[in-house]
Amino acid sequence: MKISLIITTYNWKEALELVLNSALHQKKKPIEIIIADDGSRPDTAEVIGRIAATAPIPVIHSWQEDKGFRLAASRNKAIAKTRGDYIVLIDGDIILERHFIADHARFARPGCFVQGTRVLLGEQLSQKILFNKKMPSDPICCGDVENRKNCLRSDILSCMFSYRDRGMYGVRTCNFAFWRKDALAVNGFNEDFVGWGREDSEFTARLLNCGLVRRNLKFSAIAYHLYHPLSDRAHLEANDQLLKITVEQKLTWCAKGVRSYLG
Repeated sequence: MKISLIITTYNWKEALELVLNSALHQKKKPIEIIIADDGSRPDTAEVIGRIAATAPIPVIHSWQEDKGFRLAASRNKAIAKTRGDYIVLIDGDIILERHFIADHARFARPGCFVQGTRVLLGEQLSQKILFNKKMPSDPICCGDVENRKNCLRSDILSCMFSYRDRGMYGVRTCNFAFWRKDALAVNGFNEDFVGWGREDSEFTARLLNCGLVRRNLKFSAIAYHLYHPLSDRAHLEANDQLLKITVEQKLTWCAKGVRSYLG
């Protein structure tokens, strides 16, 4: 199975560098890394270019002009560039445990998409990691971790506690995986969503409306989320209405999606 890793980013090159390094030191590497950049300044491109120059796999910078928060469009453009059968999607502030890609590969199943495990790092620990440019060797022992049990990686516990469901609750595409053909079948992310919020839930809703099943991984596919202030919620009410329409009308397709970038 060929896995493409997509990393979203916007003007946080320090975090992105850590994330890229964690991706390039995976036990099982993806076939490529695509940076879905929502309009970062040139210094982000410099970091990507420097890392790409020595990387053992292609590192591709997919940039769009900064016209406000347009994460759906940025992700669609990156999806259109992928060559893999399976896509793992993370945010640019998510540092990967070294088995992350291997775990996602192990749990991939036809007819399913996957929600991975997220560890929430506190502000002080995140600042320390950014300053030292590396993760602590044993994060579970650090005091500044909100959900410490999520640091545990265990094949046995993962098989026992991972589960399937048909709901959207708790969906976070900062650690999310799906088959490329399934994303194309629903036309990717809905670009009617602008500003922060609900574009990931709406994408999930259309996958579920197509008959796919959600798999929730526990104690596996672990990613460490660096602390950052909350995003602007100004568009949340309008985005909630778009999500409501998709859920109530059981929509499986969006008009403005990934197909416009496929040529």
